[in-house]
Amino acid sequence: MTDSSNEPLTELWLVRHGQTDWNLQGRYQGHSDIPLNATGLTQALEMAALIEGARIQAIYSSDLLRAHTTAQAVADKWRLPIHSEPRLREVNLGAWEGLQLSEIQARYAANWAERQRDPLYSRPIEGESIYDVAQRVWPAVDEIAARHTPGPVLVVAHGLALATLICGATNTPLSRAYEMIPENAAVTFVHWPSRSARLLEALAPVAELEHS
Repeated sequence: MTDSSNEPLTELWLVRHGQTDWNLQGRYQGHSDIPLNATGLTQALEMAALIEGARIQAIYSSDLLRAHTTAQAVADKWRLPIHSEPRLREVNLGAWEGLQLSEIQARYAANWAERQRDPLYSRPIEGESIYDVAQRVWPAVDEIAARHTPGPVLVVAHGLALATLICGATNTPLSRAYEMIPENAAVTFVHWPSRSARLLEALAPVAELEHS
């Protein structure tokens, strides 16, 4: 399949990891390696049963435990290996990790206010912005897509990391990524165009240097 520019498209099945205790408690996880809770394990199994019978070419997962465990539920059914890809990790939330929203707003009021003013380029202290996430996640998925055109390929990762991919696949401005975060264990079907550099320029048009 091709897009209007005659570029090859790969069908991606994007899956957010199942629930964790930190999800339930409203704690910001980021790179913290939090396991699935009992509900999350059930969600992973239900997701795997939902897509049973699909002809998936390959399974890729973030290397964080909550994503890898979710991917394993599918891998067990298809008897496919899981390709671990650290670039699919969630946004690094730095000093905010492990905290609830009220705690972040109290301890890091200025940093939080900056995020409200500039959600695309602002970063938590010692963390990443949405734009930073897209810069590492999109090239990783470009490589995956190039290996498996036309797909489908299962990509198991995290809420904001997947939201940037959904923005890229649907030509939605990256500044709206927080609106695109899928639910735990949800499956989102997209076609990936393998043109990260041009997409980043189009969907995040302000030069990165102006926000560094």
